[in-house]
Parts: sequence; C-alpha cells; structure tokens
Amino acid sequence: MTQTGSSPDSKGKTGGILNALGLHRPELRAWAMYDFGISAMQTTITTAVFPIFFVKVAAANLDGTGGAQWWANANTIGAVMIAILAPILGAIADFRAAKKKFLVGFLLLGVSATAAMFFISQGQVLYASIIYILSLAGATGSMTFYEALLPHIASEDEMDRVSTAGYAFGYIGGGILLALNLAWISNPGMFGLPSGDNLSPSDATLPARLAFVSVGVWWLIFAIPVLRKVAEPKRLIEPDEATAAANASVGKSVVTAFQRLGETIRELRGYKQAFLAMLAFTIYNDGIQTIIKMASVYGTEIGIGQSDLITAILLVQFIGIPFAFAFGWLGGKLGTKRSIFLGLFVYTFICVFAYNMTTTREFYILAGLVGLVQGGTQALSRSLFARMIPKHKSGEFFGFYSVFEKFGGILGPLLFGIAIASFGSSRVAILSVIVFFIVGGAILTLVNVPEGEQAARDADARTLSV
Repeated sequence: MTQTGSSPDSKGKTGGILNALGLHRPELRAWAMYDFGISAMQTTITTAVFPIFFVKVAAANLDGTGGAQWWANANTIGAVMIAILAPILGAIADFRAAKKKFLVGFLLLGVSATAAMFFISQGQVLYASIIYILSLAGATGSMTFYEALLPHIASEDEMDRVSTAGYAFGYIGGGILLALNLAWISNPGMFGLPSGDNLSPSDATLPARLAFVSVGVWWLIFAIPVLRKVAEPKRLIEPDEATAAANASVGKSVVTAFQRLGETIRELRGYKQAFLAMLAFTIYNDGIQTIIKMASVYGTEIGIGQSDLITAILLVQFIGIPFAFAFGWLGGKLGTKRSIFLGLFVYTFICVFAYNMTTTREFYILAGLVGLVQGGTQALSRSLFARMIPKHKSGEFFGFYSVFEKFGGILGPLLFGIAIASFGSSRVAILSVIVFFIVGGAILTLVNVPEGEQAARDADARTLSV
C-alpha cells in the first residue's frame, strides 16, 4: 500500500507549515513544548483556579478584602525573591555551562510546591502563601534558563516565529489542562468526585486541589522534550575561563559569577539598545502582569461567578493560540517594534474597558481582548531582546531580563494592595495601569534594533576569535 502521508509533496507542505510556525527542527519543537507544560501553572495556578481558592478557602477566616491583600503580597514577595536570585544564577549557569541543570532544579522546586497545594485547607493562608511563593519561584526561575536557550537554538531571522510559537504552544497546553480542570470542578460527579450539598470542607475543595496536583504532573511531563532534545549550550568564553569553569568548585563558581555579574552590569553600557528594550519591557510588562495576576481577584470583587471567571480565562487561552502565531507573522511583516506597539495600544483600551466593567458579559469581552494581544506582545518582546544580546552571556542577560521582568510584576500587585487598602476597591488601580503602557511604549520608541543586533554579533565574533 502507498502511504500518501509520507510523499515528497506531503513532506514539503508539512515542512513549509512548520517553517512558517517556527517549528521546523526537533529542538525548536522540544523547546516550545516546555511552554506547553509550564503554561498550566500560569492558567490554573496564577490566573484562574488558585486565586479564587486562595481568597475563598485559604483566606476564608479573614475579613473583607484581607484575602486579596494577602494574594497581592504573596505575588510581590515571590517576584522580589526571584529578581534577586536570577542574575546571580544566570552568571553561574553561563560560567559552568549549566543552564539545563538550573532549569531542572527550578522545575523540581516548582512542581513539588504546586503539588503540595493539595494539602491546603480552610484558613491556612500563611501555608498557602508560602507554597504559592515557592511555586512561583520555581516557575519563573525555570523560565529564566528556558528563555536563555532561545538564542542558542534559533537564528536571528527565526526568533520571532520560534518565540511566538512557544507562547502559542503555551496557550494550547495551558488551555487544555484548564478546560479539564474546569470540567471536574464544575461537574465533579461526572468524574467520580464528591458532589452535592452538605459536603465536608475537604470534599468540597477536592476537585480544585486535584487540579493543582494535575498542574505539577502536566508541567513535569512536558518538560521532558526540552531536557532530551535541546543540548546544553557550549561555553563561548575565553580558553582560560573554560578551563577554570571545568575545574571550579561551587564556591569558586559563585565568586566568579559575582565577578562576571559586575562585568555584565558595566557591559550593559555597550549594549544600549538591549538595555532600553529591557527597560521598556519592564515597565509595560508591569501592566500586563498586573492584569494577568489580578484579573480573577478583581472579577471576584465585582461579583463575577467562579465558573464564569475560569471560563473567561479559558477563552483567553484559545483565542491566544492563533493570535500568538499571528503576531509572529506580523513581526516579520510590520516589524517587531510596531507589532509590540499595537499590542500596547490594545492593552490601554483594555484598562479603560475594565474600569467601567460591571457584568459577566463584559468580563468575557475583556477576556477576548486580552487573548488577542497577550501572548504575541510578550513573545515579540522576548525575541527582540534575544536578538540584541551576545550568545556567550545569554544566561546572565536573561537573568537580568528576568530581574527586570519580575520587578515589572512587583509594582502592579503592590499598587492593587495599596488601592484596596485606601479605597476599598481595585478600580482605581485598574485605570492606573495605563501609565505602564504609555511610559514603556515611549521608551521602546528609542530602541534602535539594527544597532542592537550588530552589537551582539560583534561581541560574539570577538569572543570566538580569541
């Protein structure tokens, strides 16, 4: 029998589609699969199920908006923790060629902490906060080293497509698991779980707690391809440093990491365009992360039901799939910077819309708008930065990128906590998020992309010629 699926024409068409999507090599597909797995952490834990569980169960004994304030504080502490550690660990990873080892370490921390959420019971707000912070640190830390692999597996003209493909895969993976979680949370009896009235607190929360365990398992399973298919990048450092790195103790590596970190801080002046792009991203990403992290809490505050909140967030995932790929295409046609500007304009409108939002229908519209731009804006920001940094210091530079990204996630939740304490409502904070998009966009206008790309190429050429 003839297998038409393996014909040259079929292979050509498949290859053309994969190339257009940025997935034409095994290591690129494996890299994108990590986003497929870890995005369940973003959807179920950070955005949809756990924030509601945190406020209604873990913080059940607190009065008024106490739960929302604890949630905002937990996000702030987690962001500060990883912001301090990321550049140091990035420097160590570059020096010892250990990006994947650090990825595995943070992966295991995040997976373990996420699974431990199963044991949260009513009123355990401190335990829930600590476990969430560890889970968040594991996720953000592993993403630092995952993203640092990007310039090693993709060429400059591939980065927009590969980065947006990663986000699109993330939408698919996070969306599929969130849909399953929503199914058994909404209809537990169909899955053999306790249902009906007069359930004990433990039985009533079992579907949600099983959802947290499922995230840890999902994340771990889909981390396997990147660990197997993507090689540890070689050291692109001077020969004497390579010998020292191979023989260095952990203590020596830490000392050297601090030295290299100081060098990188000084060298940032030589990568002005990468620094400006990172600074712009820090500011406008504060707005993006605030919307992601506080959406469910804000929706709960204005009276949106739990099922509607989770369904709306699920809508973001599936709308985001084609539009993440679309932004990769748009970056090649319109230009990366202009495509990011388009996303920031839509986000500005989202803030105004959210400020006036009062109904469930409007919350669904808001979710649809977020789905149009969320993944594409962040993916193009990542690929823009990756094109303007030297490969031999990708760990350190993405460590700094993570620092700036996490500091870009501190002010927004902190602002929410202050607004809630001051006004008893988060509407004022929602509207103020517009400032992040305006200021970040203004700084982005100053970035000269060709100049930044050339500076990175020159740095790598100098290193290889030594």
